[in-house]
Amino acid sequence: MAYAPHPSLPTASLLSTYRDGLLENTLPFWLNHACDQQHGGFFGSLDERGQVIDTDKSIWQQGRFTWLLAELANNLSPDPTWVQWAKSGADFLDTHGFDPEDGRMFFQVTRDGIPLRKRRYSFSEAFAAIAYGELAQLFNDTNYRDKALACFQTFQNHLANPPGPAKFTNARPTRGIGGAMITINIAQQLRESIKLESANAIIDQAIAEIETFHVHNDIECVVETVSPEGKRIDHFDGRTLNPGHAIEAAWFIMWEGKVRQDSRLIELGCRMLDWMWERGWDQEFGGILYFTSLDEAPIQEYWQDMKFWWPHNETIIATLLAAILTGDPKYVRWHQQVHDWSYQHFADPTNGEWFGYLRRDGAISNRLKGNLWKGPFHLPRMEWICWQMLAELPAS
Repeated sequence: MAYAPHPSLPTASLLSTYRDGLLENTLPFWLNHACDQQHGGFFGSLDERGQVIDTDKSIWQQGRFTWLLAELANNLSPDPTWVQWAKSGADFLDTHGFDPEDGRMFFQVTRDGIPLRKRRYSFSEAFAAIAYGELAQLFNDTNYRDKALACFQTFQNHLANPPGPAKFTNARPTRGIGGAMITINIAQQLRESIKLESANAIIDQAIAEIETFHVHNDIECVVETVSPEGKRIDHFDGRTLNPGHAIEAAWFIMWEGKVRQDSRLIELGCRMLDWMWERGWDQEFGGILYFTSLDEAPIQEYWQDMKFWWPHNETIIATLLAAILTGDPKYVRWHQQVHDWSYQHFADPTNGEWFGYLRRDGAISNRLKGNLWKGPFHLPRMEWICWQMLAELPAS
């Protein structure tokens, strides 16, 4: 694919920001503070200085950090510390992550692995799959490959036939964009790590689901929750948009277009980004709003106008990818906007890493650096991917 970077893209400075941010800031923060030397695996709940404030462990964070460390070991350097802790994360998953009664994964366990909570979704399996996939590549180990395939199959089975008890009755069935979105990325990762032969077909089906049911051209919107047939739902759930989620899906699709040299997929992803930037960027204070309304009616969730870290990570990736793939100065401008706003408000120059939760005006709402949801994934993934995209550009 011929890249078309706009000449105003500050490639060198951005590359150093993402590279140095990952290797000298974000990764050391988590390696220095999150690694459990006694029981293995990783703590997730850290205060602003990195002190552990709760020893319970999120299972999907075990998979996510294991994936990151193994991904870097495979593609950057087999650093012994990265390899050691990637193996530790996988061992913790093997020993404590799975319910022996039904084979499904837990969501939250104690420090030493006693189960505390399951969720109705199967995202723990999704992130375990990509972790095992990277370890299969790292160690050339078919056992890890089998585990990656099994976890991905469990994730897909769950999407097709969710086990009970159901969260809702059947009175108003819905479909959300999240399952198809994550399917794209997990299949992309497994295509890279274990050469998953069915990846393209799985990705095609997931993209078709998003395009058919969630991309609503008549109102220029990516609708988060729709009826099973893709119709809009005139209730709170149907009117609530999550711009960051849609933008994440957009860059997954753009990335697929990049890999396949498919201009139609690039255009689809850019269209989704365009719509949700317009609906998500806060014109008054800057930053990406967490929820917005399909039709301007009030939103039910009280945190709807807060600024969370991860939509900004996803938007930084999406705008940079769009700028590189199209050369459109609009995307260069948008990338600079979201990059500058994010690093001004989320980044902690004193202790490292990013705060996760801001008020609408950018003031810090909560000074923690990690919990059961925020961990070493969205920010370091953004830094890693943006660094790699910029490194691929021809020297100016």
